Amino acid sequence: MSINPNGYKLSDKTARLTAHDLLPTTVSATAETREFLQKVIDVLLDFVKATNDRNEKVLEFHHPEEMKALLNLEIPDRAVTLQQLIEDCATTLKYQVKTGHPHFFNQLSCGLDIVSMAGEWLTATANTNMFTYEIAPVFILMENVVLSKMRQIIGWEGGDSILAPGGSISNLYAFLAARHKMFPNYKEHGAAGLPGQLVMFTSDQCHYSVKSCAAVCGLGTDHCVMVPSDEHGKMITSELERLILERKAKGHIPFFVNATAGTTVLGAFDNINRIADICQKYNCWLHVDAAWGGGLLLSRKYRHPRLSGIERVDSVTWNPHKLMGALLQCSTIHFKEDGLLISCNQMSAEYLFMTDKQYDISYDTGDKVIQCGRHNDIFKLWLQWRSKGNEGFERQQDRLMQLAEYQVKRIREQSDRFHLILEPELVNVSFWYIPKRLRGVPHDKKKETELAKICPIIKGRMMQKGSLMVGYQPDDRRPNFFRSIISSAAVTEQDVDFMLDEIHRLGDDL
Repeated sequence: MSINPNGYKLSDKTARLTAHDLLPTTVSATAETREFLQKVIDVLLDFVKATNDRNEKVLEFHHPEEMKALLNLEIPDRAVTLQQLIEDCATTLKYQVKTGHPHFFNQLSCGLDIVSMAGEWLTATANTNMFTYEIAPVFILMENVVLSKMRQIIGWEGGDSILAPGGSISNLYAFLAARHKMFPNYKEHGAAGLPGQLVMFTSDQCHYSVKSCAAVCGLGTDHCVMVPSDEHGKMITSELERLILERKAKGHIPFFVNATAGTTVLGAFDNINRIADICQKYNCWLHVDAAWGGGLLLSRKYRHPRLSGIERVDSVTWNPHKLMGALLQCSTIHFKEDGLLISCNQMSAEYLFMTDKQYDISYDTGDKVIQCGRHNDIFKLWLQWRSKGNEGFERQQDRLMQLAEYQVKRIREQSDRFHLILEPELVNVSFWYIPKRLRGVPHDKKKETELAKICPIIKGRMMQKGSLMVGYQPDDRRPNFFRSIISSAAVTEQDVDFMLDEIHRLGDDL
């Protein structure tokens, strides 16, 4: 491992000091503070180098009890030395999974964009909150510019947006705004202000956070109707209309429909135009959860037909920390109608959001959100977008899709070893590995059951070896299968070949 916790030595004088001897406690400690931070940077840069080295392991796996024995996680009564802190930093990264490694295909958010990372460093150093222009003037203006740009890409003029702590909270904002728009008395009167039982609808392939909205916001999960999907993972729109009519016949009030643009497992895109027609017919708010697939809005080649009609919807979740490769976390929620966020969430806390400030208070964002403190997630995205431009982001999205297409091609060329489950619409590639003993055996449910047993064994072997990370899971139609994700700009065709070859090496004898 290129990160050696004992390999980052401070000078003898600085090594014996503690954090109390650095800025700001000791105002004369500029040199010592610089030396400490430079050594931390050395650790970070070595990790960046290791992350991009294909000869390095993706992870150095240990079971939890073994890991506890390797680490000293205790909180001491007395301060440890600066040298110990440096070693703590190095040890932490030594055992951390390299999610930016070219052989990490495990999560929707992969990769280590260097410019976005630099932006996160600056963000941490600035250490400001995002609730008022007063304390974050530059970042608030950046947020306005970038979010306005994203709404234009969606296809809207005007509107409003906010950065939220993850796609789940972005979806929650959409639910809250929809309920407020259709039933504004709810804010003051709660359920007593409603004319009847509200019902929401979403695909059975949606992200679980959509159903969570029903639980968190008092609707109840019984009133989050799961609409069946087809074999490709897309919502069956005729079933959506049937279920809306079924609930209306019971006296319920359909008000919110969630369409998914890039499902978590299969990467499927619901038909937005057809769903929009139904929502228009029955007066339902239409939200699109494009947390995963939203990056394809930047691609002229792949945007259509996947995201056709998105300009018709009421709200969109779009996570740049996924397909666009911004560092975690970076999630946005966008609304076609301006003013809903402030109307829905405003609490008018005068000790923070005074109305008699010397500047235009419309730039203050704190009263638009259900949080108070809000992390600065904009600078890393702004800086990354500046570094690529629209053209660079388009090339990046196209490249990721082309790599997924290459993987599909290679799987088909090795049909004795791999079984492609379906033609992907996104960079999720779902497949089974076929070990030697099952090659030539007719593909049926019995064979799928055997192939499913193999997935966790291969996954365990790849983690023990540290050579690769690819996820597996079942869905409601199939037992365990592999689902690889290509969302890292580091990946090449050779890395895709390595993935398939390594799975074969690890599983051929099973």
